Amino acid sequence: MEALQNVLLPIVKTVNTYLSDYILIVLLVGVGLFYSVKTRFVQVRCFGEGFRKLFGNFSLKGGKQKSGMSSFQALTTAIAAQVGTGNIVGACGAILIGGPGAIFWMWVIAFFGMATIYSEAVLAQKTRKVMDDGSVAGGPVYYITHAFPNKFGKFLAGFFSVALILALGFMGAMVQSNSIGESMNTAFGIPTWITGIIVALICAFIFIGGVNRIASVCEKIVPIMASLYILGDLLVLVLRIQYIPETFAMIFKYAFMPQALFGGSVGVLLKNAISQGAKRGLFSNEAGMGSTPHAHALANVEKPHDQGVVAMAGMFIDTFVVLTMTAMVVISTLYAGNGILAGGTIPEGVSKTNLAQMAFSQTFGSELLGNGFVAVCLLFFAFSTIIGWNLFGRINVNYLFGKKANLIYSIIALVFIFLGSLLSNDLVWELTDMFNQLMVIPNVIALFALYKMVDYVKNEKSKK
Repeated sequence: MEALQNVLLPIVKTVNTYLSDYILIVLLVGVGLFYSVKTRFVQVRCFGEGFRKLFGNFSLKGGKQKSGMSSFQALTTAIAAQVGTGNIVGACGAILIGGPGAIFWMWVIAFFGMATIYSEAVLAQKTRKVMDDGSVAGGPVYYITHAFPNKFGKFLAGFFSVALILALGFMGAMVQSNSIGESMNTAFGIPTWITGIIVALICAFIFIGGVNRIASVCEKIVPIMASLYILGDLLVLVLRIQYIPETFAMIFKYAFMPQALFGGSVGVLLKNAISQGAKRGLFSNEAGMGSTPHAHALANVEKPHDQGVVAMAGMFIDTFVVLTMTAMVVISTLYAGNGILAGGTIPEGVSKTNLAQMAFSQTFGSELLGNGFVAVCLLFFAFSTIIGWNLFGRINVNYLFGKKANLIYSIIALVFIFLGSLLSNDLVWELTDMFNQLMVIPNVIALFALYKMVDYVKNEKSKK
């Protein structure tokens, strides 16, 4: 097994380098910029509308829907998938490799990505299907085949489905459960296998309940977990308030001058900052990847635009609030004020998995308190992501094999969840990144092909 990993790991890393450094940046920025212009920057014009619809539909008890979900349930399911280890571990990894400036590029990707996720939600709504049993299904496979109703469309849809099932349903679940197991072990000394069993059993109970149970869990857990984490972040930032100006200065300075921190070639370091921002930004907000449209397709709304603006609000919360708070805490604590990473050298024992815990522990003055807080938050984040990703994988399993394959899919997913708590494998992380990025290609091709269906300006004029 180790020999196989030694052979595959460098190959997968090379593929990921080309995907994230070149293809991914062009596709994500390209489609985001295209839809920003096409919709006259809907992320700016309809920003307030998105939050009004979000909080207007706010409810921890949305109730069981005859089919699909309420708009708020769909959003919380999407956010459950978005807000995971990418917001803590992923952000920390981007900062360690790309420097504080990587966060600036995450913001850039996210700004244009808000237009992308708007288009994804609108298309998912417009192309969703009502099944024979009355249930609703939607997502990229349905708008891909709508864009290309031929063999090419079937190939793209099949490619997307397989990549998503592997990336999110299986290997992604391993990554999330591994983060839970390691953080709980670090904070409280709980053996990872015990954490794995507990997480797998709870997930099994939720998976059995189907869409309605997933929606019910997400609408309750997402607001609570986000509020808890943000309050903890705010406490750290209040205690480190004198370093906030320096923290922002570092983000902007090292976005364009990473050599000032790390030394070395400007071109290579700038490429690292941008590629880390793009890759980890995708892993965090998932705009353009084609995952969250599965949830937005299930929303019961009057018109697709309504869910599109709600989807934008969710992405803003994911990146510009939760992920940014993580970055601010880490940079203000470990970089600003001559922190331990101020010189650009990473001390032994410091990694993306424990960076946030170090930051909180240093501020709180207690390793147990800091580690414990991050562990609890990571438990909620990663657990909710597992639930959301499992639903997205199930929708694609149904598309490929029918509902008869649901049981087998759930069993395999639960095995991966348990194994993930035991194994810390660089290959699994790299494979997850690779399939995440491969999902972007067929999804973005369809987004470009269906641009006339997301002509927000034209639709608004037609109403007058």
